[in-house]
Amino acid sequence: MARRCFLVVAAVVSAVSALWPLPTDLSTGSTALTLASDFDIDVSAISNPPQDLLDAISRTKGYLQTDQLEALVVGRGASYTESLQNASSLSSLVLSFDSGFSGEPTSIAEEAVDDIDSRVEGYNLIVPKDGSSASIKANSTLGLFRGLSTFSQLWYDLNNTTYTVEAPITITDSPVYPYRGFMLDTARNYFPVSDILRTLDAMSWVKMTTFHWHMVDSQSFPLEVPEFPELSANGAYGPSLVYSTDDVQNIISYAAARGIDVLPEIDTPGHTAIIAEAYPEHVACPGATPWATYANEPPAGQLRLANANTTNFTASLVSSVSSRFPGRYFSTGGDELNTECYAIDGSTQADLNATGKTLEQALDTFTQAVHSVLEDSGKTPVVWEEMVLNFNLTLSNNTIVMVWISSADAAAVADKGFRLVQAPSDYFYLDCGAGGWVGASPAGNSWCDPFKTWQYAYSFDPVANMTETQAKLVIGGEHLLWTEQSHASNLDSIVWPRAAASAEVFWSGPGGNTSEALPRLHDIAFRMTQRGVGAIALQPLWCALRPGVCDVTA
Repeated sequence: MARRCFLVVAAVVSAVSALWPLPTDLSTGSTALTLASDFDIDVSAISNPPQDLLDAISRTKGYLQTDQLEALVVGRGASYTESLQNASSLSSLVLSFDSGFSGEPTSIAEEAVDDIDSRVEGYNLIVPKDGSSASIKANSTLGLFRGLSTFSQLWYDLNNTTYTVEAPITITDSPVYPYRGFMLDTARNYFPVSDILRTLDAMSWVKMTTFHWHMVDSQSFPLEVPEFPELSANGAYGPSLVYSTDDVQNIISYAAARGIDVLPEIDTPGHTAIIAEAYPEHVACPGATPWATYANEPPAGQLRLANANTTNFTASLVSSVSSRFPGRYFSTGGDELNTECYAIDGSTQADLNATGKTLEQALDTFTQAVHSVLEDSGKTPVVWEEMVLNFNLTLSNNTIVMVWISSADAAAVADKGFRLVQAPSDYFYLDCGAGGWVGASPAGNSWCDPFKTWQYAYSFDPVANMTETQAKLVIGGEHLLWTEQSHASNLDSIVWPRAAASAEVFWSGPGGNTSEALPRLHDIAFRMTQRGVGAIALQPLWCALRPGVCDVTA
């Protein structure tokens, strides 16, 4: 899909050139404009504005006051001093619904968890040069929120004056793909709720829509499930390292108010060794060694998928967890199933013999049972690619497939008629390139070397080597962080600003130029830092202040 952007910019580096993700249509002028000390955001044109929109307005006004980001140019904007002295001042931003809106407004939170094909995120933003009111118009509350995110990126600080030098500004914007996400694994290592909330803030600033929460895995079960309290009691790393029911609701509400749906994942039937700590009767080959024979990571252990009691247990667990998430999507995983584990498990072999089923047939029965509880409650199952490409299973046509092993697999998934999310390890795995983490392996590297730079991720084409029919099944993509070597201490630095690269690819479309994008990515990284997110430096500051001069071709 071609990149959708028409950009008219009067200067190489400007306030507007810092927007991330890049809007669909953008035009700018060359007039200085300051933000008045009594600047306000007016919602009087909206009848009964939702509370989370009012809260978003308050946050936006707070960012305008506290970002205090100096322009990333030599002199940090000092050359604008004279033009700012005579500049007009903007006193208000007016929010209103556009002509396509009808009925009563709904909240950001409600719209964020709507069916992915029904979400409306487009907006129009106008900032006049003469100080008359700026405006954001949209056909949804979510669209108004996206416009606020853009508006907050327009402004810089010089000697306590908040300004732009690119008025008038006109933006018409909407995303190419509806799914733009980030996945966090909280099972290999635990992340405090505060770190997750901060991550959600950063996601919202770059207009991401989905927090894919890989909650549990073989190493730990940090999720409190009231119907199965033993899982976290026995499976968490400690009593203080558990996401309580209140924690989960806090994360869900916080995300939704920022335009983000939470996609929960309970990976099955693999990656479930930890369940043996509470329910050993349901787990095959628990702790089997050598672990590399029976699992992709230690410890070994998988659900006894051929056992009816285990199938019912898993369906009940998925039903209990999914009922606490208002979104319409739930992942049951399905990756890295190890057949050797089942081969040595006497219970599984006995069940297969008793039923006369093959392992694949038993997996089909298991998957249908687990997915039926989701579909019966109006939710759409999400699975990893192996469930489509490695096994002949009966999956609903509505199932969404995560492509992760290789970007080359996307066409094969699409060829089977399934909607898909692009999450390929060869572009979007943030943990790659950090060296091997298993012990007794001094020369070990990560399995997915090399390190995935933001530039490489930015070069990704979601529909490469696809037919037009296949391409229509791509609904978006996500960056992912598996956390064997990550926890709270390096979360921000390993994720930001790299994950912003996919946010733009799936909002603006592929085909962007990295030399043009780099100054904008510098800008959002610096802005994140001002807002309390520990984004890493992309280059020496000398380079950041001089766009292009550190390119390899300069």
